[in-house]
Amino acid sequence: MTEVLSPRDRISEALRTANANGKVGLVPFITAGYPDKDLFIDTLKAIAREGNVVEVGVPFSDPMADGVTIQRSSHAAIAAGVSLHWIIDELTAAGDIGAPVVLMSYMNPLLAFGFDELAAKSAAAGVCGFIVPDLPWEESELFRDVLDSKELALVQLVTPATPDPRLELLCKGSQGFVYAVTITGITGGDVALPPEVTNYLDQVKSHTDLPVCAGFGVRHAEQVANLGSHANGVIVGSALVERLEAGDDPAAFLAGLRA
Repeated sequence: MTEVLSPRDRISEALRTANANGKVGLVPFITAGYPDKDLFIDTLKAIAREGNVVEVGVPFSDPMADGVTIQRSSHAAIAAGVSLHWIIDELTAAGDIGAPVVLMSYMNPLLAFGFDELAAKSAAAGVCGFIVPDLPWEESELFRDVLDSKELALVQLVTPATPDPRLELLCKGSQGFVYAVTITGITGGDVALPPEVTNYLDQVKSHTDLPVCAGFGVRHAEQVANLGSHANGVIVGSALVERLEAGDDPAAFLAGLRA
């Protein structure tokens, strides 16, 4: 009899399965409804063919952790009428897209939606978890409790500047995977990852049994290979959004990152 996994365990299992098959886990990020609102679900299904977990960005007017590419995509999606309600409705109508879905959102849209309704509708839509970059651990208990009622993940972010005691706290509190930010700063850019990032990723992994995924600044296959030898997966955001803007095949780009 096949075990039925909880939504948050589906995230972890998808990444572990990729590793068991000799692959680096891929977590592609797109801004919902960008660059073409009408192609949102088609785009999701395309990237799910190569990605193991799909991260969907909820457009926000002040995406403080994001660089110019994702800022641009977020503002354009808002102008096109994309909202958290619209995203949930689209995912509900689409059904299974082929990979676990994690919503990345700043706190304001979640508060405006209402936590209880959000958790219920997200679970029904097939969402498996959330990443909330502006929600500190100390202020997350209410949201965590509501997500726990539906077995949805709240993924925690750590950085190279996170002190070791706090790293331990966040790794133990994370669900689905631990999001290891590789650089101090914002997303995007094409700068070399610092050489000490591998030691940092090893340190993060020593604090958790969950998969660890490295994000920020990942653009090239060489980076994916290097990071993948110290992390379970990589998160690819700005580079993928730029390929979508150019009209390129997202699945082909993602496949090339693991070539």
